Amino acid sequence: MGGTMMSHGHRRRGGGMMARAIAHVIAGMLVLAAVWLGGLFWYAADVPRSSPSGAEADRPTDAIVVLTGGSHRLGTGLELLAAGRAKKLFVSGVYDGVDVQELLKLSRHSPTEMECCITLGYSADSTIGNAYETADWMRDQGFRSLRLVTANYHMRRSLLELSMAMPDVELVPHPVVAPTVHLDDWWMWPGTANLLVNEYNKLLVVGLRWAVRRAVRD
Repeated sequence: MGGTMMSHGHRRRGGGMMARAIAHVIAGMLVLAAVWLGGLFWYAADVPRSSPSGAEADRPTDAIVVLTGGSHRLGTGLELLAAGRAKKLFVSGVYDGVDVQELLKLSRHSPTEMECCITLGYSADSTIGNAYETADWMRDQGFRSLRLVTANYHMRRSLLELSMAMPDVELVPHPVVAPTVHLDDWWMWPGTANLLVNEYNKLLVVGLRWAVRRAVRD
């Protein structure tokens, strides 16, 4: 009889401990979800709504770097080069078989105008690839500063990747506003919401790599 009562008591205590453990796990998951959601809204609010203007847009750098993958990026890079904002333009992540003349024609610029000042990179197929491809080119050129042209929602992650690949190079952001990305009330636009969530998750991964690298170096 006594043994049976003790057995029931152990089971009740064991069940209570299990319930508390489950409650703690659920509470922890809810906290993490709230932090993640808060970070997502912060990230979306921080995405630039316009391209640089005034002194920031006129500031010269050694190079202009365009990361392919979105509309208006190449055109913006070519306009900056034509305006004398840098000595050379590097386009990272170009498809094999595409040459400078073809890109200039597609962007409605004369191939004879700026062909001498443009270099195409073909090896990158991701943002981290863009960073290391660009770092190699910058090192070969002996350049110490660059103006980075990429989509506004992509800028923060790109800057992190480039800063890890070439920590001694000055990076000047030049975000391109993507017309198809609706940043106002973005949660009401499924395409934009999906894009921002995916980009935010990728940013978290890159941020973790950056933090680990700094911790190891320190």
